[in-house]
Amino acid sequence: MIVTLDFGGDLPLYLQLRNQIVLGIGSGELAAGERLPTVRQLAEDLEINPMTVNKAYAELKREGFIEIDRRRGATVRGAEALNGAAAEVYHGKLEKELKLVISEALLRGIRKPEFLKLCSAILAVMPTPAGSIEED
Repeated sequence: MIVTLDFGGDLPLYLQLRNQIVLGIGSGELAAGERLPTVRQLAEDLEINPMTVNKAYAELKREGFIEIDRRRGATVRGAEALNGAAAEVYHGKLEKELKLVISEALLRGIRKPEFLKLCSAILAVMPTPAGSIEED
């Protein structure tokens, strides 16, 4: 997976890295069980501070996207359907983020049909692990 960071952007580097890893997992580019580079190696490759990579990995672990073991390092976790309180918390977070994305799109002149078409096109090329978004 190729990671590119926008050093002049507003989004902190650790969040850019976190987001690119999540996109890599979601797109199937990073498979369950796949090892991620060590903190030191990734920091060196990206020419960033190891603490930045460490912060991104900690966030990914907290969110359940990766596992971290002292001996094996960081590995990608498989897709996981959330239930109960965890599902409610995630749905609230997702709703909040979608409201922001939709608001930004509307403010930029994107209309509902165009927005939905774009969402459908993106979903069409994303792999759908068991228990995730499926066609009705």
